[in-house]
Amino acid sequence: MSCGSSGRVVVEVDPALKKRLYAALSLDGTTLKHWFLQRVDAYLAEHKGLADRSTTEPGARSRTKGRHR
Repeated sequence: MSCGSSGRVVVEVDPALKKRLYAALSLDGTTLKHWFLQRVDAYLAEHKGLADRSTTEPGARSRTKGRHR
């Protein structure tokens, strides 16, 4: 698996799984990006101690703001 420097993460999943995930995230009032960054933060904090909490704060800015599909 290649790892470029763009800051993008691309994962292929079954379309039905994607639909279920987006529906669940919508019910929770969150986006895939926010959910993913929260999970990354928790994982790194638990396994590596390298988490940067500023990436999951609601006010954190991104070049892709508003694009979550």
